[in-house]
Amino acid sequence: VFLRENKSQISVIAVLFGIFILFTIGSPQTFLSYNIYYSFMSTIPFFAIMALSLTLVVISGEMDLSFPSIMGFAGWAFTVIFHRTGSVGIAIFISLIFGLGAGLMNGLLVVKLKLPSMITTIGTQFFWAGATAVVSGGLGKTLVPAKTNIIYSMLVGRLGGKVPAQMIWTVIFAFVIWLFLNRHRFGAHIYFIGDNPESARVMGINVDRVKMMVFTQMGLFSAFAGILASLEVTYYWPTLGQGYLLKTIAAVYLGGTPVEGGVGTVFGTFIGAIILGCLEAGIIAIGMTGFWTQLIYGLIVIVSIAMHSILRRR
Repeated sequence: VFLRENKSQISVIAVLFGIFILFTIGSPQTFLSYNIYYSFMSTIPFFAIMALSLTLVVISGEMDLSFPSIMGFAGWAFTVIFHRTGSVGIAIFISLIFGLGAGLMNGLLVVKLKLPSMITTIGTQFFWAGATAVVSGGLGKTLVPAKTNIIYSMLVGRLGGKVPAQMIWTVIFAFVIWLFLNRHRFGAHIYFIGDNPESARVMGINVDRVKMMVFTQMGLFSAFAGILASLEVTYYWPTLGQGYLLKTIAAVYLGGTPVEGGVGTVFGTFIGAIILGCLEAGIIAIGMTGFWTQLIYGLIVIVSIAMHSILRRR
């Protein structure tokens, strides 16, 4: 019974171990060194946080493709406010408020205007990407002065010089999302809505409000990921969010959350993000070029969707 109920999570763990063994054999000097895991913990959190947030959207039966552009615009807002005020705290607050607003806008378009979420968020992705290019002039800005602030150390510092703080935040975030999905009425409502929105309405669930909240939290945590990514490299680039779209979606689908909605786990998405981090480093470590990563991410999305569809029919 346990195996049947948790087959998607067990399968994703098996994939992680398989990849780890394969790359350890192919490049033992890399995968038996702490440096590679330090690198994982430094870079995986940026898309893992968005993937965990996106999991809620997909479980609810919707999709959000605007998060890379929200991430980029929020990074710009954070950088500009920081340079004008000298306050990391104020810059973070305003950037997160923007993320909330951008997510709320997606929710209003989808819920109130009844627009398809995938097409709508493709539109808002281009909108925010264009807005970022216009307001930034395509130019980046340094964030080196932020390194002296205690908030910088709290968000992307190194615990004991060994563990990047952003990984700790990702684990905490994953646990909080897990609590909401599995121990709170809000999480149960998301599952019900993703499975059958009309039945959820009959049960008295406010479907529109739940979906609005799901899109809003996606915007919020996309902004948070943009802040973390900018602080990590102490520089803001207008193209900050580019390259995260496919990776984030792949982590969700690979982790066992099907595109149809109504099913999914935080644990699966978290492991899916780690698998993608391993793949990215492993591909280069065994001598292949980085160009292979996009191809493999695309294959992962296709195969994951196909496999979960087959498993659900059985």
